[in-house]
Amino acid sequence: MKMVNISTTWLTAIFRRVVLAVAVIATFLTASLSALPAQAYPIFAQGAYENPREATGRIVCANCHLAKKTTEVEVPQSVLPDTVFEAIVKLPYDHTLQQLAGDGSKAGLNVGAVVVLPEGFTLAPDDRLTDEQRAAVADMYIQPYSDAKPNILVVGPLSGDDYEELTFPILSPDPGTDSKANFGKYQIHVGGNRGRGQIYPTGDKSNNAVYNATLTGSISAIAPGEEGASLVTIQGANDKTVTETIPAGPTILVAVGDEVTAGQPLTNNPNVGGFGQIDAEIVLQNPNRVLGLMAFFAITTLAQIMLVLKKKQVERVQAVEMNF
Repeated sequence: MKMVNISTTWLTAIFRRVVLAVAVIATFLTASLSALPAQAYPIFAQGAYENPREATGRIVCANCHLAKKTTEVEVPQSVLPDTVFEAIVKLPYDHTLQQLAGDGSKAGLNVGAVVVLPEGFTLAPDDRLTDEQRAAVADMYIQPYSDAKPNILVVGPLSGDDYEELTFPILSPDPGTDSKANFGKYQIHVGGNRGRGQIYPTGDKSNNAVYNATLTGSISAIAPGEEGASLVTIQGANDKTVTETIPAGPTILVAVGDEVTAGQPLTNNPNVGGFGQIDAEIVLQNPNRVLGLMAFFAITTLAQIMLVLKKKQVERVQAVEMNF
């Protein structure tokens, strides 16, 4: 009986250690996976918003990328069902500009884009692409916004020096096989950004933003902080003090002894990028209508030719009659 108790205690101890080890591994994996989204700004939107286009029509990238920049898009005027076409998003900017990296150093601008297609339109599969199209998207990781919204495509961040134009190969739906698809005119909504955002989805500022005073008073101290940050202390009325933490990167515009007011910028604006949004229209064309139009043109052309020939024949008859 005593041996049985010892065995049971030993097994219980082993079981507890196994459970503890599994819990530690699970915690590590969860922390690792949850850290991945912070590496790319399109994933910020994917994690924070079910739909990147709000009810007002604004694409949510504008919530973090506050400056406005030009975005252009080229799409065909019309496409046939079950065909691959290209949407080319252009993000022009001055390539001599450099943005602030997360550690405060200077780096080239990154670019990214979101393309909101009509329902039924999706990213074209690789086996439907031409060699030229494969080359254009070789190093671009274009992905659907979510499993529930395969008609919304996102890409980025990519090097702006290499991808000032982003090519999206798109497959049009076929109303003959998809009951939800219909022929007609549709809108495509495109958003494009270059450079880092000024605000994270949590509401916190990045180091690519302007930092302002939150208290009226005088600058009593400017001290170094952790990871290259600066601690700016403002002495206000009634011995009230506030310490503003400014991360590495922005240039501090004030000095000890300066008087500041609430809302006054303490740093320059380091942002050189921005976000732009544009809409385009495309027609999912019924091939029977195209054939009917071609047939109409052919009949009209033939009728015109017959009228000309008939006119020539009448003129010849009239000429013969006049000779007699």
